[in-house]
Amino acid sequence: MKRKLLSLLMTGAMVLSLAACGGNTGSGSGSGSGSGSGASGVPANSATAGETLANVGDITLNMWCIATESDSNRKSYEKAIADMQAAYPNVTFNWEAIENEAYKTKIKAAVSANDMPDIFFTWSCAFLQDFVDAGRVWCLDDAYQNYKSELPEAMLGNSTYNGHHYGVPLTMNIVGLFANMDLLKQVGYTEIPGTYDEFIKCCDALKAAGITPFGCAGKETWCVTEYLESVIEKSVGADALNDIFLGKSTWNNADVAAAVDTFQSLVNNGYFDPNGIALGNDEVKANFMDGKYAFYMNGTWNCADFAANEAFFPKVKVAEFPVINADKAQLGQLIGGPSDTLAVAASSAHPEVAAEYCFELGKLICHYGYLDGCGLPAWTPYGDTSSVNALTQEVAKICGNATGYVLFGDTAMNADDARTYLDYVAMVYGCEVNGQEFIDGLAKDIR
Repeated sequence: MKRKLLSLLMTGAMVLSLAACGGNTGSGSGSGSGSGSGASGVPANSATAGETLANVGDITLNMWCIATESDSNRKSYEKAIADMQAAYPNVTFNWEAIENEAYKTKIKAAVSANDMPDIFFTWSCAFLQDFVDAGRVWCLDDAYQNYKSELPEAMLGNSTYNGHHYGVPLTMNIVGLFANMDLLKQVGYTEIPGTYDEFIKCCDALKAAGITPFGCAGKETWCVTEYLESVIEKSVGADALNDIFLGKSTWNNADVAAAVDTFQSLVNNGYFDPNGIALGNDEVKANFMDGKYAFYMNGTWNCADFAANEAFFPKVKVAEFPVINADKAQLGQLIGGPSDTLAVAASSAHPEVAAEYCFELGKLICHYGYLDGCGLPAWTPYGDTSSVNALTQEVAKICGNATGYVLFGDTAMNADDARTYLDYVAMVYGCEVNGQEFIDGLAKDIR
């Protein structure tokens, strides 16, 4: 029963995410027929047609991903790959993990040059759609038929274009407001403040006690968006922010400008570590776990690392960011959703085998990632899940009360728009532009 309830919860979460991405059924140009054709409709290589993991000889498959040594998902990848290598010794599987920001540059260059690994990690929605539109991604419709009972089709919504599937989802995550309760207790709080006014009072009390409220990695702009997008969403509402990210509405929105000013006031009030502007996420997360910050806003994949630290885990709690403007936003509107995905290159010498391998590997990464607390599962959970940590279970409760999701902005937007957006986000964090200049610039440079 517990497993069934979780499956229903995650299917509901995905339906909400589909609203965020618009279903991704409109603009993708991929024309894969689901009959072994690639994203551009080019027929499969006749020399490899009909190959499966069961009948293929000795082959080599290569994969790129972002599961570096410091990444929360590293262990789930290692366990999954070890299982696959044991199950399919005929497949020599080589994999390379690249740091998040460097990976975005590397995979885009590889797509442009049509020099891609057989299997590659990608974010869904517009990030993957750019590759599909370029005809570089193998259509997974045929391979998916063997996994429909384990992977609800709704979970593939963020990687479906023109009605065809191009990605294998792994886990889903949201932005969580993590708190070191030992530090909050020092200023009289036994729970994470639930209202924005109380939250600001808490930050003021922390600052007065010599405790830095927030740590944020300015060196990695996506970390800044975890804060900024939460502030905007809880000011203007999920629908308004979704429409902007998806190009249905303009950035020229006075409420967004006010929200950016609200975020910047948190910076100017000294709530953020001033050294954070030059730090990477690994350093900031380590500082949070060492008790240097009271709050850390980041993806809930961090539950795995927090749970693995026996000294820190009893201190940490998670909540969603409080509502700033109750006239337009509400609790249950979250930043995140299903995004982490594996895909297969249309240029693979063995695309059908790579597709099957991709699904099998994705199922295992999801399984081990969920057990480790790296996120909530896109696949139906199986086996003994009693070891899932309490923090991840709390995230599941938050998602169970969700009324809307806004996928991370740099994923929801196409590559060019996302690059422009991140440039402006960096300027906001560095206090180089205010809210009005932020919306004016994006309205001019994006639409």
